Amino acid sequence: MAEAVPVRCPECLRENGYAAPVFPCACGAPAELPLDPSAPPAVLTHRNWSEAWVRARCAACGRVGEWPQPEVGCGSCGTVVRLAVLPVDAPGRPGGGATGGGSGAGHAAAAGGPAVPVPVPVPVPRAPFRPVTIRTARDAVATAALYLRWLGFRDVRRPEGPPVPSAAVDLRAPGLVAQVDPTTAPAGLRAVECVWLNGLAASASGVYFALAGYTQEARSRADALGIPLFIMDLTGMPQPLNEAAEALVTAGA
Repeated sequence: MAEAVPVRCPECLRENGYAAPVFPCACGAPAELPLDPSAPPAVLTHRNWSEAWVRARCAACGRVGEWPQPEVGCGSCGTVVRLAVLPVDAPGRPGGGATGGGSGAGHAAAAGGPAVPVPVPVPVPRAPFRPVTIRTARDAVATAALYLRWLGFRDVRRPEGPPVPSAAVDLRAPGLVAQVDPTTAPAGLRAVECVWLNGLAASASGVYFALAGYTQEARSRADALGIPLFIMDLTGMPQPLNEAAEALVTAGA
């Protein structure tokens, strides 16, 4: 996290401290969002998913990616404000004017930018995974939990009671945020971005399991963000769909 800066609420005029988050660039270096001190905070009256991202350049490698727009909630009146970020090539901005196109994480992947490079994994010996036949949504969640434990994640937790058939289900473990989608519709772009954001918030890795596969946009975004994608058939054997998933299977947790 960067050093906290004061942000004055435009509604009640109270100052709130805000520290811009630091995100991992595709090159592995931390990418910090440089706030624009000359632009006043704007009250957020409604959310638009496509407008919730801001372009930023990594000072280390020059990649331009898209990251969540900085926001801060007023501790006094509850107003949420959105903070402006310096334009990518603004003078004095870290990495400003740098070349090296390519895209880091975020929407740039949908435009054909390069995906996050996946390190070459070192194989970990383990016994073959024993699949469990999937007949219900509960079976799908249980299978994903078993598979994550087989990969080496410990203390994998799932919600009590039966999962809601129309919604993805959270699985959590130390260093892990996973989503299991037992529905019959392909997982979309927003689902992949949500598990990525949840992972950032928890300082954990995100993984996604789906019964019905993924949209092409979702797969492209997952490649750019380095999110492992798995598809499960009714035999209960998860199959990796991208390089990040292949690397996770090879190296384990």
